[in-house]
Amino acid sequence: MTPPLDTWLNRKLPEVLDFQEGPGIMARDFRQEGVPLIRLAGLKRGAPLLAGCDFLDEKQVSQRWDHFRLQRGDVLLSTSASLGEIATVDESGVGAIPYTGIIRFRPKAHEVLSQFIPYALRAPSFKRQVEAMGVGSVIKHFGPTHLRQMTVLLPPARVQQAVTEVLDALDDKISVNERIARTSLALAKARTEAAATAEPVRLGDITEVFDGPHATPTKTLEGPWFLSISSLKGGLLDLAESAHLSEEDFPRWTRRVQPSEGDVLFSYETRLGEAALMPPGVRASLGRRMGLLRPKSTSVSSALLLHSFLSPPFQVEIRRRTVHGATVDRIPLKDMPAWPITLPTEDVRPRLSAALEALHASINQVAVENRTLADLRDTLLPQLVTGKIRVKDAERAVEDATS
Repeated sequence: MTPPLDTWLNRKLPEVLDFQEGPGIMARDFRQEGVPLIRLAGLKRGAPLLAGCDFLDEKQVSQRWDHFRLQRGDVLLSTSASLGEIATVDESGVGAIPYTGIIRFRPKAHEVLSQFIPYALRAPSFKRQVEAMGVGSVIKHFGPTHLRQMTVLLPPARVQQAVTEVLDALDDKISVNERIARTSLALAKARTEAAATAEPVRLGDITEVFDGPHATPTKTLEGPWFLSISSLKGGLLDLAESAHLSEEDFPRWTRRVQPSEGDVLFSYETRLGEAALMPPGVRASLGRRMGLLRPKSTSVSSALLLHSFLSPPFQVEIRRRTVHGATVDRIPLKDMPAWPITLPTEDVRPRLSAALEALHASINQVAVENRTLADLRDTLLPQLVTGKIRVKDAERAVEDATS
């Protein structure tokens, strides 16, 4: 039975957690191989911990940064850019070094279970402190000095264990679904690259090219999605990286075009080469720096167009035609319809398109399930870590969702 609320203690963070920010390492220290240096990209939910990592010389690490080496179970928190992103160190990260802007947490007091730390740091009470402490006009950030002023809400150890087991069941199912999606995507890419190709065609002959808005609406807690180029992840669309806008603003931001199922979303600034399919059942506006390709006929399916866009030949074309600016690189959208794109030969397109569409249907299915599971987790988390819902009731809700 969940204990009375007054046994859930709001503790000063330095009393119960040991924390340390990653060292200030310069680009000149990077090597082609050696000790991994974990970057902020590795803290994105669903991303491999070593995503975007650089490397450091083993001897140099031993001499200068040995005390920063990570252990299994350490919890990492981003303090800039994607403020508040969290990851737990697994086997791949043991011995790695966290980059500056990442803070490592370990239990300092016996009443704190290491596996509960990620959930304590995701609790609304702690997130509010992070948002309030964040400083900076463009990119919000905070550091160890701010953490020394923060508090963390802790239930008794046995409740921490029970809460962790409940929420881990949801996170485990989400992780399994993410692996299914990545596997399906890899298979789709492999099948496309293995297909015989025909002569290139003009992109404008098979698709319409649309531009997104050049400003950002007032963001809301709910409503239609305002898509972000950060949501484009190598063929997958991660809506957790996007924001919402109001129903009242939605018509204005979809005046040029409203994304519909099967459109190919892509970035034309900074994250060049990234693209994903617009899923069914999602009302959204294109975000800044985002464009859209819409097939002109059924002879080239949406999935086939996506994987032709992601194929090595077209990625080379993107790099070749990129305009390099003083601040960002970009694709000149007005020229894009004249670009050549290579498609599979007409005789293999129907069968290949059917296979690709089936794989993306599987990806969409697990994405919908993951949004449901994530919503449930985010609903249960604040109630569990404050004792407002019994663990037994949460367990039943999780069993219903994952069965």
